Amino acid sequence: MGAILVTAQLALSFLPNIELVSLFIIVYTLVLRGKAFYPVYIFVLAEGLIFGFGIWWISYLYIWAALAAAVLLMRKNESAIFWAIVSGIFGLLFGALCSIPYLFIGGAGAAAAYWVNGIPFDLLHCGANALAAALLFRPSYKIMKRLYANEKP
Repeated sequence: MGAILVTAQLALSFLPNIELVSLFIIVYTLVLRGKAFYPVYIFVLAEGLIFGFGIWWISYLYIWAALAAAVLLMRKNESAIFWAIVSGIFGLLFGALCSIPYLFIGGAGAAAAYWVNGIPFDLLHCGANALAAALLFRPSYKIMKRLYANEKP
């Protein structure tokens, strides 16, 4: 599942802030609960190995886990529209969450500059995440539930 996250990210990497990782982490967490953190951190480690361990990577250590944790808190909801909204909000907040390391490295001004500079990408991220979840949540969730049910003894 971590490899699927990496593959999904790489397959769409030529498009700015359009990704399926958020959707898959939501689906993994709904089905696997706490075990979803394993593929999340495999993805984070692989991203560092592929692209290098820069400042951006520090934010990946908590951003994707924060999404999984939020999903765990709201896991009783199975509505595609609900998860499309959550995924869109996550995309909108992504830049703000990524700016946190800059707060410690360069201060509030650096963090604010990083975040404000990325707002157009966050808006795109929001829309793309919401659309992807609206279209793909139901089939992805159904497949994942079926696969996971077949794995249990």
